[in-house]
Amino acid sequence: MDTEQRLAALEARLQAAEDQLEILRLLNSYGPLVDSGSSAPAADLWVAGGGYNFSGGLSGGTRLTAPEQLVAMYETEGHKALVNTGVSHLTATPRITVNGDTAEAVGYSFVVLKEGDRWYVWRAAINHWLLVRTPEGWRIKERFNRALDGAQESHDIMRKVGA
Repeated sequence: MDTEQRLAALEARLQAAEDQLEILRLLNSYGPLVDSGSSAPAADLWVAGGGYNFSGGLSGGTRLTAPEQLVAMYETEGHKALVNTGVSHLTATPRITVNGDTAEAVGYSFVVLKEGDRWYVWRAAINHWLLVRTPEGWRIKERFNRALDGAQESHDIMRKVGA
């Protein structure tokens, strides 16, 4: 391998590492933004028209479209009550697969809620994110979030880590 080939290989490895790091930063920005009541910046983690599809809760699996419907969800009295009580949306380190200007990530998330003097896991879920590189950096195109309730759909998402 000559110097030019080695340099090209090194550049490709560096780009792959930078993509992984930027995606981790993006996904780990979600919790602090929604937990601080920063509705518009949280919704801006998605591309316009992108979706957030989650099971349970008020949605029943309904897909919410970014940014308007996401902001509206974060502005509901129910979500504001969580923020005012003390809540933490935690994103566990996902398995990320980058393919050029698109990527997928699969990983767990947890919502920790304060109740009196204690905190407890209020919700545990598996997530499948579809991401796209934009001029502004990586953004979420779709997020599928399924409660860890033993359902086949949540197991199907978990199996995507081996895909």
